[in-house]
Amino acid sequence: MADIAVDDGASVPPSVWRSVLEARRAGRLQVAEPWGALFGPLVADRPGSWVIGQLGQSLDGRCATPTGCSHYINGPPAIVHLHRLRALVDAVLVGIGTVAADDPALTVRHVDGPSPCRVVIDPRGRIAPQARVLADDGCRRILVTLPDAAPPPAGVERLPLRGDLGGRIEPAAIVEALAGLGLRRLLVEGGAVTLSRFLETRCLDRLHLAVAPLIIGSGPTGINLPPIDRLDAALRPRTCCYVLGDDVLWDIDLTAGRSSKMP
Repeated sequence: MADIAVDDGASVPPSVWRSVLEARRAGRLQVAEPWGALFGPLVADRPGSWVIGQLGQSLDGRCATPTGCSHYINGPPAIVHLHRLRALVDAVLVGIGTVAADDPALTVRHVDGPSPCRVVIDPRGRIAPQARVLADDGCRRILVTLPDAAPPPAGVERLPLRGDLGGRIEPAAIVEALAGLGLRRLLVEGGAVTLSRFLETRCLDRLHLAVAPLIIGSGPTGINLPPIDRLDAALRPRTCCYVLGDDVLWDIDLTAGRSSKMP
């Protein structure tokens, strides 16, 4: 049974959020509820990496319309929650498809807190130099590419990794390489293909799934995994849920199935 806690996302006293940020800097797990359950794993200082995914979708599991419109499926409180996650991680990851479609900034704007390093998984080096994610604003910027990809724009780091025969780079290899750069708390923010790949390969410790009260009816779905024949092969993680304004946030614990390849 899921636990229900109410949070409108915007009216939380600043002192409460400051205590979470202070706990993050100190590496303490003890954070006042409901923040301890939601953010404790990201706040705690622990060996190895910790990877959380975030996805917003409709009641029927759609993350956009057939034309690609996704702004905004979730309401303002869910957007605030996403910015809280950004403020607590070392790096936020997106795929090149999300950059091409949405041109996100990936900065912290709706809450107090530092903006994280921005990482784009761009195997072929297709990113446009004017993409907002590459803005020279003082934050670290990294492109994860294949070894033979074009060099990045000036001031942007490149993390070359080997891919499979189709040019895909394994999520576990990305997590390990980023840990080698000191980036251990990671937020996989999109898009659906990238997030599904991290989930499929058991490279997520947690998934925050924000479900909005609308039915889109068609368009891409947020999670797409290889088919299974029987329900006993389905993932059955532990979950809690929280009310974020009109949305419901599912906090999904995936640590039991974490890949042994993860650092």
